[in-house]
Amino acid sequence: MSVLIMAGQLILGLSILVILHEFGHFLAARAFGIKVEKFYLFFDAWNFSLFKFNYKGVEYGIGWLPLGGYVKIAGMIDESMDTDQLAGPPQPWEFRSKPAWQRLIVMLGGIIVNIIVGIFIFWVMTIRYGETYIPNANIKNGIVPGTIGQKMGLRAGDKIVGVNDKPVERFEDLISSKVLLDKTVLNVQRGEQKLDIKVPPTILNDLSDYGIEEFIGRLPRTTFMVATVVPNSYAAKAGLQKGDSVVAVNTAPVHYYDEFQKELKKFKNKSVNLTVKRSGNTVPLTAQVNKEGMLGFADVSKGAYGISVKTDLPKDTTVKYGFFGSLPVGATKAWGMFTDNAKGISKIFTGQVKARKAISSPIGIAVMFGSHVDWIRFWSLVGFLSMVLALTNLLPIPGLDGGHTVFLLIEMIKGKPLSDKFLERAQIVGFVLLISLMVFAFGNDIIKQISKH
Repeated sequence: MSVLIMAGQLILGLSILVILHEFGHFLAARAFGIKVEKFYLFFDAWNFSLFKFNYKGVEYGIGWLPLGGYVKIAGMIDESMDTDQLAGPPQPWEFRSKPAWQRLIVMLGGIIVNIIVGIFIFWVMTIRYGETYIPNANIKNGIVPGTIGQKMGLRAGDKIVGVNDKPVERFEDLISSKVLLDKTVLNVQRGEQKLDIKVPPTILNDLSDYGIEEFIGRLPRTTFMVATVVPNSYAAKAGLQKGDSVVAVNTAPVHYYDEFQKELKKFKNKSVNLTVKRSGNTVPLTAQVNKEGMLGFADVSKGAYGISVKTDLPKDTTVKYGFFGSLPVGATKAWGMFTDNAKGISKIFTGQVKARKAISSPIGIAVMFGSHVDWIRFWSLVGFLSMVLALTNLLPIPGLDGGHTVFLLIEMIKGKPLSDKFLERAQIVGFVLLISLMVFAFGNDIIKQISKH
């Protein structure tokens, strides 16, 4: 069921974006009097479609090959490779008969719509939810670095007070693109000592392998006590009760929750001695640790690790914006995603990030949506993917909008169009490149998923 939920969210999200992208081309073409012959979600390869109908001279439909969508514009060499229409003289309602600047707008129409959609989604979400964050100044016990952070030199309890000598306002900024994509130096306070720790330019490779939690935990370091115990769990069988504070695992003292978790993971499938503070008294207990290194059930989906923990997390802050005040905030978020992905692509070309670490197929995207429906996450991802779709279509690859745009700009500079034969060959080259990239992305994600199991 979880796979179906992920797939359903993926199909819904991408279908919305593909339809709106193609509608941008459609709208621009119709505005300049260019005939649109087809408007398809997915590809009707070999003229086979799941559903179609004609309305005002346009064939609308859903193809069987779920690799995006397209609008077929009369008089244009596109992915359909239908060159028969170019045999005759140009007609006034054809793409090729229009001025280059009009054709350029038609090519950019889908990208423009995707940018507008991304901005709109984050604008509406900002109106509805505002911005919630933990003020970095309120972090008393520092951070919890993972494998990546520790390799860089970070330690549990470090306080990151600045990035490139600029104060950090929000704790969440420590795992943002400001830190991960730029040449970054973390200004660290470790007790009385001040340190500068560099973030390596290849960190995205490690993040692909381990995940963001292995850089810096999404939550700061906290003390803890037992809030509730699930009946019949290992925690309940050990005798843990609400209000208990675990102060030692075997002989190792623990004060913070990350220390407690770290010690338990040393004793997977074994029993441990716990020292517990209860109502001012010290109580010794013996508990069984599961294969995940926890005191509960291994199956998280059944709702129990046996224990829920009350921590001393600092209070977060929510900033609300008005209707118009939310627009620049949402636009900044959307544009930031566009530029962040551009930086990520540049890192692939400069060799700082390996392509197999950075490129994902729909399989990887489906995993991002998750195994249950969370509408905040869903729309956040759709907004993010809208900006990604705008950027990828802007790449100067034949077959993509960016490739058509480059050829049109060359035409405008030269004063005459490139030959139809050249455009046909370029389209074939672009098609081969895109199919190869898609095969690589799917294979990469399949290998990643297999290696996790």
